[in-house]
Amino acid sequence: MRRIPFIALLTTILIAACSQKPVPLTTPTIVPTPYPNTLYVDPNISLGEISALVYGSNYGPWIALSLDALEPAYNSGVTILRFPAGSWGDHNNVTNIQIYQFMSFVEKMGAAALIHVRLLGGTPEQAAEMVRYVNKEMKYDVLYWGIGNEPTLYDGELKNKGESYDIERFNQEWRAFAEAMKKVDSSIKLVGPEINQFSFDHSGGSTNFGERDELWMQEFLKVNGDLVDIVSFHRYPFPLSNVSGPASIEELRINAQEWDKIIVQLREMIHKETGRDIPIAVTEFNSDYSKSVGGESTPDSHYNAIWLGDVLGSLIKNGVFMANQWMLTSKGGYGGWGLVGRTELYPSYYTYQMYKMFGDELVYSSSDDPDLSIFTAKRGDGALTIIVINLSLEEQTKALRVADQSSVKGEAWLFDPTHNAENIGTVELSGDVKFPAQSITLFILK
Repeated sequence: MRRIPFIALLTTILIAACSQKPVPLTTPTIVPTPYPNTLYVDPNISLGEISALVYGSNYGPWIALSLDALEPAYNSGVTILRFPAGSWGDHNNVTNIQIYQFMSFVEKMGAAALIHVRLLGGTPEQAAEMVRYVNKEMKYDVLYWGIGNEPTLYDGELKNKGESYDIERFNQEWRAFAEAMKKVDSSIKLVGPEINQFSFDHSGGSTNFGERDELWMQEFLKVNGDLVDIVSFHRYPFPLSNVSGPASIEELRINAQEWDKIIVQLREMIHKETGRDIPIAVTEFNSDYSKSVGGESTPDSHYNAIWLGDVLGSLIKNGVFMANQWMLTSKGGYGGWGLVGRTELYPSYYTYQMYKMFGDELVYSSSDDPDLSIFTAKRGDGALTIIVINLSLEEQTKALRVADQSSVKGEAWLFDPTHNAENIGTVELSGDVKFPAQSITLFILK
């Protein structure tokens, strides 16, 4: 099989993350152009390994799972949990019992852990002690560590106390924390800067801070690019203003196209400022940062789950190392972001059920239709897996072609308004294929 590097293979990324020597920016190889009016797959063109950590979420002691939600959480397909998640960790000190409970939960899930230490109100000594306790005393060997949560918002909070917080202060404090933590355990991988938004869009909307986001990221990379192992940011594209309300279905549909541009821009910035490739993490993301629920496209809606599936596919296609959906569970006044509630499963849960069956080696596929996305992979058992996402509110019919084969058979799974990631039997893919409105279809070809 001929292997074609695409943006950055996972092995190259990991080597670069552990090295302080500049490496050349990986240039995407030119691959075939999309076939007109056809969803096309070429399993002979490998685009590299898919990081297992793109299927992450967030979890904290401030919103624990109910007993009824434990089993669905264990089976969710989530591969890494960020803890203690959100601003809680910058307003509270995590206790030893909370660490024990979290690590026990992570072990039962079969997931990895990303712990972020307290920056606002914390000290380098406290952060170092947390690393010592977790990795040396308890021997949990947590590899991924963050420092603080959304420092871009600290200034607004500290103004009430007569203080200010800017990028210079953050860079200085972050470095002091990083050095103290690395001194305790040099093997840990540091994730940062964890800014609250990052986007290619400089239009000035409430979620597109443009130059501010770019400045914080650029300055962080200049000052701390030698210490950071994984470059991270958060992204909630909506609401567009304090009075605009949740996004419409049309706005979400269009937004699905922005994620390619965000990752490409950040990867170029990283190389420009540090001279090397560094893995990228989106450690918080969802469509809406407000607590909106019950709408046609709020985070608890079916359409949001379809949007989420498209975003995950884009992050995978662009070689993102880690992605943490916001959040594993939500109930009461905490909005509808969760995958699981107290007793119910939110639609986004089924997005992860579909991706649980996806492969771990990305292969080439293409679509020339903005409403139909296609992502293809190979699994360890030799199966070829194809995910097709229909963002449209109408059924779409499109030819699906696998290399030069005129017809292939496989198992089909469907997630749409009437199927919750259900096996719909064996299908023959030859010629035109129907894709239901607002759907994720998975084909498993063996």
